[in-house]
Amino acid sequence: MKAPVTSCHTVSTAVRPSRPAELRVALAGQPNVGKSTLFNLLTGLNQHVGNWPGKTVEKKEGYFRHDGLHIELVDLPGTYSLTANSLEELIAREYIIQERPDVVVVVLDAATLERNLYLVAELLPLPSRVVVALNMIDVAEQEGVHIEPEVLQAALGVPVVPMVATKNRGVRELVDVVVRLGRGETPYEPKLPQVRADHQQVLEQVKELICPYVPAPYPPGWAALKLLEGDRHLTEMMDRALPADIRQQVHTLLAQHDDALMAVASGRYEWVGRMVRAAVVRPQAGQITLTGRIDRWATHPFWGLIILAGVLGIVFWLTFAIGSPIQEWLDTVIINGLRGWLSTALAWAPAWLSGAIVDGMLGGAGMVVTFLPILVIFFTVLALLEDTGYMARAAFVMDRFMHMMGLHGKSFLPLLLGFGCNVPAVMGTRIIDTPRSRLLTIMLAPLVPCAARMAVIAFLTPIFFGRSAALVAWGLVAMSLIVLALAGLLVSKVMMKGERAAFIMELPLYHKPNARTIALQVWQHVQEFLRKAGTLILIMALVMWALSTMPAGDIETSYLAAFGRWAAPLGALLGMDWRMLVALLSSFVAKENAIATMAILYAGADQAGLVERLGAAVAPASALAFLVVQILFIPCVATVAAIRQETGSWKWTIANILGLLVISFSMGILVYRLALLILP
Repeated sequence: MKAPVTSCHTVSTAVRPSRPAELRVALAGQPNVGKSTLFNLLTGLNQHVGNWPGKTVEKKEGYFRHDGLHIELVDLPGTYSLTANSLEELIAREYIIQERPDVVVVVLDAATLERNLYLVAELLPLPSRVVVALNMIDVAEQEGVHIEPEVLQAALGVPVVPMVATKNRGVRELVDVVVRLGRGETPYEPKLPQVRADHQQVLEQVKELICPYVPAPYPPGWAALKLLEGDRHLTEMMDRALPADIRQQVHTLLAQHDDALMAVASGRYEWVGRMVRAAVVRPQAGQITLTGRIDRWATHPFWGLIILAGVLGIVFWLTFAIGSPIQEWLDTVIINGLRGWLSTALAWAPAWLSGAIVDGMLGGAGMVVTFLPILVIFFTVLALLEDTGYMARAAFVMDRFMHMMGLHGKSFLPLLLGFGCNVPAVMGTRIIDTPRSRLLTIMLAPLVPCAARMAVIAFLTPIFFGRSAALVAWGLVAMSLIVLALAGLLVSKVMMKGERAAFIMELPLYHKPNARTIALQVWQHVQEFLRKAGTLILIMALVMWALSTMPAGDIETSYLAAFGRWAAPLGALLGMDWRMLVALLSSFVAKENAIATMAILYAGADQAGLVERLGAAVAPASALAFLVVQILFIPCVATVAAIRQETGSWKWTIANILGLLVISFSMGILVYRLALLILP
């Protein structure tokens, strides 16, 4: 049971009573300080990644043993402060207050110590004991910054451990200090920042007024401080807790001191300045660091784009030049080999059972397996770019272009990947920090024409348009990108309207990547995809197989075909018969299915016959409408599964499907009517 706060003026920092041989430790820190590297080093594969209860923010928990203790490690969301301006900030501080871990390890970037210490200033008044992990000492020295950890420890009044997590230096020493502090074997006397002198009396008055009414386990002094800051979440909580007369007195007092936020912040900055002056020796004025020299080019408005284009060329060459052949080999050799073997092995079984296993289950599982090479390569390269610090530069260079579509600067990478496959494009949105921008990017990713859609376009355009096929294909791609931009504007302004947070871009210092961290990140992404998306793909593939074969085992007499005939009036608006509608529906399993379905319905699976019959049976205007709908149509079942996984919501998944149906058919009808006026 947690120790209660017994005084309005002091906060107990006694160690939380723990079960035998158990310690709970929280990792806090700003983004890009090496927190994930430290977490992965300590926990390895003994970790679980999920979401905080009722939230979309990622939650990481892990376990490790040290000196006979079974230690639980919780990686809090990266945050610059503990003021409830974002969901990440609120989660971090509420966890520390509500759960009261034995120790909070705050990881700092030694090269940008001054900026990082502001978070320490906010952590020290909370109940849990704090240890400072002074990470990236080597990067700081590379930048000409020299820090004296012993001096900083004396100034802060809390343990300070210098370390280089990427090289596993100082990690054991950090854990030793954490264990000793958690057991109460190390004195803990933090030197807290003070409110600016002209507002200290106001703080005491607010604290006296609210003290009896502050809900447990919130520290009254901290609650008073947050009221002075104007913290929205804390203000709403205290408004509910305070009697009407006390609430009025508090609001009157705060209204008389509307500059209290500046008084609190300036007190912290003054405290940070004292810490830095005591322990840090900076490089000489005018000295240009390695990061500064590289960023002259990497963030340049013109050369930054050229460098980014080169980096992207390498990324997509690696992803598709290496991944695509492996994907094709897996499909043709492994999956098709298994299909043949299973077909032979199940020759005795009823046709429906053999079809369900070979075409339904193996088809779904095979789809999952063939995506793995692209996913592994893509996430490896992205993790490498993120770990070195370049990803922030890429987002910085592209932000102004993406901002025109209501997107985040980091959104361009997943969207660009969509030209290969929409599944890794949707999963690649994990690199986007803000939930709103990430959701918007997920919703727009299926509008990028993937390789499978382009394969359908490349096959059909010569049949319908002969020598003009290349022009038509390029026009279709350009149209899809214009629709993507317009949809981004519409969704961001209407469906997701609200206050947009400013895009504050932090450019971390360049540093060497950590292979262990990258490998664990890739493993986590792949494992989660196999576990969640794989299940959904299997289920959806079985459903679509059943609809395309039941009740008589023939697609032309199947429920899918019956639905196509039922929807024939819709097809008439686009000049398409029911067979073309069924081809569209069958592409939900895989886009290439559209060609296979057409071959069955138009030419009895004879490709040569398909070319002749399609050219004769489909008018140019109808063909163009079909291709427009095809390139904008709902994504394949694998992409839908990935959308459901990444949004964690069937509401957004269904909204995406319905939105794409409206967009694709509306554009198809519009193009068909215009084509009737232009084409012969």
